[in-house]
Amino acid sequence: MAHRSRITAPGSRITASRTRIAGAVLLAAAALAGCGTGAGAASPEPARAVQTATLPAKAGTPQGTLLVADFGSDTVTFIDPKKGPVDSVRVGQAPYGLAVGKDGRAWVATAEGVAVVDTATRERVDRIPYETETGPATTGEYRGGGMGIALAPDGKHAYVGVNVPDKKGVLEVIDTERRAVTDTVGVGRRPFDVDVSKDGREVYATDHDSFDVTVVRANDLKPRRIEVAPYGTEGGLGSWLKPHYAAVRPSDGKLLLPFEGEKLVVLDPRTGDQDIEKMTANTHQHGAAVAPDGTLFAVGTGPIDPDRDDGPSLTVRAPDGHERVYPLDGPHEDVAVSRDGRTAYVTGGFTRDGYWNGISVVDLDSGDVRRLAGGERPLGVAVL
Repeated sequence: MAHRSRITAPGSRITASRTRIAGAVLLAAAALAGCGTGAGAASPEPARAVQTATLPAKAGTPQGTLLVADFGSDTVTFIDPKKGPVDSVRVGQAPYGLAVGKDGRAWVATAEGVAVVDTATRERVDRIPYETETGPATTGEYRGGGMGIALAPDGKHAYVGVNVPDKKGVLEVIDTERRAVTDTVGVGRRPFDVDVSKDGREVYATDHDSFDVTVVRANDLKPRRIEVAPYGTEGGLGSWLKPHYAAVRPSDGKLLLPFEGEKLVVLDPRTGDQDIEKMTANTHQHGAAVAPDGTLFAVGTGPIDPDRDDGPSLTVRAPDGHERVYPLDGPHEDVAVSRDGRTAYVTGGFTRDGYWNGISVVDLDSGDVRRLAGGERPLGVAVL
């Protein structure tokens, strides 16, 4: 099904403050159960896997193939962006985020450890256990284990945010040559996302349930907490409006954190200073990515309050603040962009009810959106 986008100038629309009456708070609690803190929350049963047409064992993986983390299974899936899934590799229970190095190896954060996948041969070559005790490997949004993951620019280290149910999280540092955890650093609760500065000197863990970003210096692993809570942290809807994902702006190294299709927090991780810019999609936002030219891509999962908020979407925000909003069919989680910058791939896995097994392929020029089946509740995504 094709959708058309809308283009909005910066600051041309901003919704009212989200200080709602008690009834709206109840709506938020129901709609955003997956963004709360209760470890006992139930998760839906994984849907049946999409059939894959496996590539021949000796065939290399074509450039431009997509790789997704199958949160509803124990695999990553390779997807031809035109034809659909072509192969899958078992990596460990409930994979969440993934990062792909220049050598073609993918580092996948699962509930059991960080899996290493050779994307050329489509084989798992290792799985590195966590140093942190996270309990039994389980499924669902609140499961313990790896969430966000990122690679240093030189590829020598991988950094993975580890969720410890009902406790603060941990950033684990992996030596990619030795394939072993070498250090651990305490961070905030449920580190949804991990990013690294362009020069590799700092690592940023976006901690959902503690309303903060933990800045970790790579040389001495000294952490520093910066609260990021443009709606506050107490009472009403403020308790639900938390940071999810960040992107490092190439031009100045500042972090871009989208909130609710209303506010973009521009955080200077060196000083802690924060500027808030208007956004226009008016939808609860999760995944974020940034192009080399500074264009921001932000995934809108849908409304907190259906009577006031808009549906799922992808926001493409130019460096000058102009936004183009592409409506999507159903909730989504994360996004990656083709090398030519003309196509966005938005995963339908999502971290709560409403997910689907596939990707929305967005033509950024025409605004057309094509749904492509593939993966099992896919969350993290990369273009190989």
